Amino acid sequence: MKVLFIGGTGIISSACSELAVKRGIELYHLNRGISSSKRPIAGVKQIIADIRNEAEAQKALEGHQFDAVVDWIAFVPEHIEEDIRLFRGKTKQFVFISSASIYETPPSKLPVTENTPLYNPIWKYSQDKIACETVLQKAWATEKFPFTIVRPSHTYDKTLIPMEGGYTVLNRMIEGKPIIVHGDGTSIWTVTNHRDFATGLVGLLGNPKAIGEDFHITSDEWLTWNQINYIFAKLLGVEAKTVHVPSDIIARYDSNIGDSLLGDKTHSMIFDNSKIKNAVPDFICEIPFEEGAKEIVDWYMADVSRQIVDTRIDTLFDTIISEYKK
Repeated sequence: MKVLFIGGTGIISSACSELAVKRGIELYHLNRGISSSKRPIAGVKQIIADIRNEAEAQKALEGHQFDAVVDWIAFVPEHIEEDIRLFRGKTKQFVFISSASIYETPPSKLPVTENTPLYNPIWKYSQDKIACETVLQKAWATEKFPFTIVRPSHTYDKTLIPMEGGYTVLNRMIEGKPIIVHGDGTSIWTVTNHRDFATGLVGLLGNPKAIGEDFHITSDEWLTWNQINYIFAKLLGVEAKTVHVPSDIIARYDSNIGDSLLGDKTHSMIFDNSKIKNAVPDFICEIPFEEGAKEIVDWYMADVSRQIVDTRIDTLFDTIISEYKK
């Protein structure tokens, strides 16, 4: 099977690339070749082009036919429209990486299934992903353009700390500073290791059950935000001194963090993974978050150059905590 990843070196796509190659897929990456050294993957063939330059990408793709194409870096409808022009007649399956944040926010009921309405009134990122899906649905209806939609939720690798502020939060724990946990910390969240996600995604490539369908791919492990922070503190051998601050108050101080909280992380999210398990019977999430969190801590602690504190975020947290306590 010949497969093209547009992108392919990111947090999620790198694990999918490794698994695809391991399973004998002839895998190509189309990207500018800039970040390939960050997560090098042996066995991948490279097509150097800027996907945002349609003429350049079209020339680079001349003579190629693919069994599946996966676009990891499409974020607005114009990106999908360009993909359709580029790959019409050149692939048997086009996979769009959407986002589970597009589901009804806040959800009217749990667990979330693929039939849950798509509606996020807060986050433009999610609204744009919904618009991308709409373009694909229309292309399927009018010309049977063979799409598959995949919706990751909060997916991580050893480099990604799943709290707002990243390593700055771990550093505050180490230094004994208080950390912010939104709300009362009891909302339920789902975090998925990128290697577990890869089993689901790669299993959809060339899969006839996937054509014209949408799937979310997430872990079945549910954690509160208090638990997530406690796991990191435990691994660091420190106490997590948490200060609970309502999400809407945090949003007043920083709109980017606020959109991510109010448009996604504030609300409990539990997913029913029956559909992906039916299409890909070997999909199972085997990596508990505590194991994944240990990989994260070990990776950061192994090299001081990775331990970068964002001074703006650090100061912002101090300000929010000080003023909220008053």
